Amino acid sequence: MPLPGYEAQVRMSPSHRAFAPPPGKGAQAVGAVMLLIYPGDEPNTPFIVLTVRTDKVTVHKGQVSLPGGSAEPGDMSLAGTALRETCEELGVCGDDVSILGELTPIYIEPSNFHVYPFIAYLPYRPAFMIEEDEVLNILEVPVSHFFDARNISVENWVIDGTERRIPYFDVHGRKVWGATAIILSEFVAILERIDKMPHARF
Repeated sequence: MPLPGYEAQVRMSPSHRAFAPPPGKGAQAVGAVMLLIYPGDEPNTPFIVLTVRTDKVTVHKGQVSLPGGSAEPGDMSLAGTALRETCEELGVCGDDVSILGELTPIYIEPSNFHVYPFIAYLPYRPAFMIEEDEVLNILEVPVSHFFDARNISVENWVIDGTERRIPYFDVHGRKVWGATAIILSEFVAILERIDKMPHARF
């Protein structure tokens, strides 16, 4: 099944976002993130986990993100990068984590990264052990939360002296915006498509 791609991503994209590197930006780094699905504390309700970044990280301090990071030479693949980073940041490791598929890669201009998002499944709720230099805390969120229009808002922020339109998901009082919201938007679009076409796969 083809991915929704830009059509779904742009729903939660800031008005000024660049989806490709601007001229003269230089070589881009490559990384991967993990959208981990697992059973939560509500019956028959899948959850995902988001991380709140500390002020010790190099970029995106204090923002809500998916577990992930830069590809390293020892990684066998970008899926391997996502698995390794999830293990390092959250203590979720081992063969029980199964990669289900990949979403559309996204360019992040502030850090000059191409990020490859992966969807994975764990058949039980993890016992999280966070890496405290990178992760301040975690947010465990029912997948259904991102389908509820009451949890989606738009604000105008002044960025670099210019007013910008910023859509975001409200998650436990935190604003999930930027690349993380864009990735979640495509994930939601895929689930909507699967709901309409039960035999579809991504």
